[in-house]
Amino acid sequence: MPLTVDALGCTSSPVAHEVDSRWLMAYAASVGALDDVYLNRRRDDGIVGHPLFPVCVEWPAVLAMRDLLTGYGLTREEAGRGVHLRHDLRLGRLVRPGDQLTTVATVVGMTTHRAGVLLDLDLVTTDRDGLTVAATRMGTLYRDVELRGPDQAPPPLRPTTGQPRDLLDSTEPAQPADPADPVSVRHAIDGGAAHMYTECSRIWNPIHTDARTAARAGLPGIILHGTATLAFAVNHVLHQTSAHPTEVRRLQVRFGATVSLPSSIDLRLLGWSAKDHTAWFDAIGTSGTPVLRHGTIVFGPAESTGAHDGGQGVSHA
Repeated sequence: MPLTVDALGCTSSPVAHEVDSRWLMAYAASVGALDDVYLNRRRDDGIVGHPLFPVCVEWPAVLAMRDLLTGYGLTREEAGRGVHLRHDLRLGRLVRPGDQLTTVATVVGMTTHRAGVLLDLDLVTTDRDGLTVAATRMGTLYRDVELRGPDQAPPPLRPTTGQPRDLLDSTEPAQPADPADPVSVRHAIDGGAAHMYTECSRIWNPIHTDARTAARAGLPGIILHGTATLAFAVNHVLHQTSAHPTEVRRLQVRFGATVSLPSSIDLRLLGWSAKDHTAWFDAIGTSGTPVLRHGTIVFGPAESTGAHDGGQGVSHA
């Protein structure tokens, strides 16, 4: 069925979570991030969440938005064919144990794509004090769906300012130099990786764990979550650059081919600029096809990882 552009500006109800150390540690372990900063609660500064952990609290808001879109012409079957195409995450700070977080999703763009409709969401996650922890622009392709009405391109990202730092900058990251000599590592992924990621992230989508559902979606078998693949790549960049997780300020990527299970991928650091505080990366599947493209991580000064008082982060403009 056609999806009408009247959905532009549609906003989900707030989705609330209380995050505990068990969830943070489980997520980190599911993506092989075994560093003390994620797992060792005996550290004087405690633990922090993986830089990509915000996807966990964003997912229910994404599902809530899919439900709302059925009122604008999208069927549940069409919603199930949605493909995560691009992701742009800006971090105010990393998530910590005890955080009480609220996420709201808003439709900010709807454009015709050769394979269907590309819908852009802005997902804003705030803490108990109303300060922004994460702001994500997420692009989802709804395949074989027609857009009713003129294209509505998403607006440029707005800067987010506040105290103690202006962290959620909307400036586009520096462009990479030609990757003369990528730093590559082969990463093996076992057949149970998607099940583990599903349970540890609490991101439930049956195409990742149920072969029958995957077949109905036209897939040869279950596939790994794109955000799990992305988390593996983030680990690789952090280890190769010796950057601290709390230095991650922005993470951009486009998703390419799917990752079947079991499988392996080549994680590649394409370049690193100390001047621009930026690293570039991608990931290549077994067929030689990129599974992650145009990956960028922007770094800033490390935040304090001391005991969380609920007052860190920045306000959303």
